[in-house]
Amino acid sequence: MTTTIANTNDRKSILLSMATKFGMEPAAFEATVRATCGCDKATKEQFAAFLLVANEYGLNPVTKEIYAFPTRAGGIQPIVGIDGWMTMANNHAAYDGITFVDRLGDDGQLVAITAQVHRKDRSHPVEVTEYLAECRQGTEPWKKWPARMLRHKAAIQAIRYAFGFSGIVDPDEADRMRQPQVSVTVNHHAEPLQHRRFSGKQEVPTLTVESEDRGQEFPHEAAEHEVHA
Repeated sequence: MTTTIANTNDRKSILLSMATKFGMEPAAFEATVRATCGCDKATKEQFAAFLLVANEYGLNPVTKEIYAFPTRAGGIQPIVGIDGWMTMANNHAAYDGITFVDRLGDDGQLVAITAQVHRKDRSHPVEVTEYLAECRQGTEPWKKWPARMLRHKAAIQAIRYAFGFSGIVDPDEADRMRQPQVSVTVNHHAEPLQHRRFSGKQEVPTLTVESEDRGQEFPHEAAEHEVHA
């Protein structure tokens, strides 16, 4: 997120507003959020923009409903855990509950979970199905609690679609954004294989594989908490 807030008074205003909301002095509030929410290296403008997003969605950065991680472009990306998404849904005037349906395979194993978000102003729920084969990652929470993590994923996507929340990502999406990129470079100027004469071991065109890291570590959501809607 690279939003720039040019006016110093605006930066002070959002900081004062958020600090007052949570009963803290502005300086102590800023120091706490910077130290615990991945904003320690954020510029004043980036930190103010982060607070604006938290304020817009009614999220508490002190309790990690929202936090951030640095992007390769030099900004910060707000991340909202499952508790934060449920807070946003419950704070919305049209929210009327969420239901889940487990999808099992012929062997009785979990295949997918469907989340249905009900709105008071709609006759039909917003429904999203997330599949375990697509969402499962090799992290410890996914290994220990695959059903719970998939339920979280389905809930988050359904809430996002139902209310149009934007500018934020969930921890699972942030993990995927941090996965190394692999770039492949092929030497197209090499002589075609069919035109070469080989003796002994066969040669192949030059192939270079590079891996890029996307940023720094950031805290994960606490997967051990159940969600009740």
